[in-house]
Amino acid sequence: MEENQNLESESDDLYEHYKFTASEGQEPLRVDKFLMNFIENATRNKVQQAAKAGNVLVNEVAVKSNHKVKPKDIVRVVLAYPPAENLLVAEDIPLDIVFEDDTVIVVNKPAGMVVHPGHGNYSGTLVNGLIHHIENLPTNSNERPGLVHRIDKDTSGLLVVAKTEFAMAHLSKQFFDRTTERLYYALVWGNIEDDEGTIEGNIGRSLKNRLQMAVFPDGDFGKHAVTHFKVLERLTYVTLVQCKLETGRTHQIRAHFKHIGHTLFNDERYGGDAVLKGTTFTKYKQFVQNCFKVLPRQALHAKTLGFTHPKTGEFMQFNTDVPSDMVECLEKWRTYSEHSKDVETE
Repeated sequence: MEENQNLESESDDLYEHYKFTASEGQEPLRVDKFLMNFIENATRNKVQQAAKAGNVLVNEVAVKSNHKVKPKDIVRVVLAYPPAENLLVAEDIPLDIVFEDDTVIVVNKPAGMVVHPGHGNYSGTLVNGLIHHIENLPTNSNERPGLVHRIDKDTSGLLVVAKTEFAMAHLSKQFFDRTTERLYYALVWGNIEDDEGTIEGNIGRSLKNRLQMAVFPDGDFGKHAVTHFKVLERLTYVTLVQCKLETGRTHQIRAHFKHIGHTLFNDERYGGDAVLKGTTFTKYKQFVQNCFKVLPRQALHAKTLGFTHPKTGEFMQFNTDVPSDMVECLEKWRTYSEHSKDVETE
């Protein structure tokens, strides 16, 4: 910690905006290209200007934009002003509160809502709404009020938020110890042959596309990840599954199912927004496009959340209905499946 404090005092209180650690498999790459892989909406010119101003550090040393990043290098971008995500503004945003007491709050997050402010999303987030609803939320090590876990912007469903420092520590330990219960519903491409199963494989940032997470089955990169699944419904070219998370890695369900060849339906980032299974008929392609319009996001919903209440010690379980966009998409596939059965029997 001593070195960081010295750096900040020598640099007129520079604020960290980004920090990335190069993976063990990182091939030598110019730092400007490396940062563009990581930072959404970054331009080469902006990154180069930051480097020119001495704001790009590799292992705490200011570098030029042509500096080559190597495995395990720590790359930071520091600027003279705090990042906008630190300037949290309370906003009167309607929240779907499932449960609330003086210790915790359970929220049903709609698809399309970002959980916390970050690059390019500084308002309209769940956190902006939470700090309007509750004063003095505790913050975690990343300065994110009340958050002990999160779900992706276009994933709907349940989140628990801590209202006190004790609740935050208690809940964080539960997530770390894997004693919470998290069940998701996902619609995936293809017919999953097994009625139930377990997907296991380390998850880490993709070495090819930095906006994706990838599975490293040999365990050479990434963090240990386990997803248990059970088939709920087979709908010809797609399958509705229930996923039980044993670990909670970024994009875990999305990356694991892509890895086994069953990408989530309409998951744009992972290639699920193309026709991955089915016929070549124009009518079928149009049907899938109509499903995409009805459900303009990955088909993933955090349906069940269970945890031990930090104050009472009682195990609490919450359930939410599958949201209407996902229900409508499922209904379309049910109709299609019934019709295709009729055609087969004629």
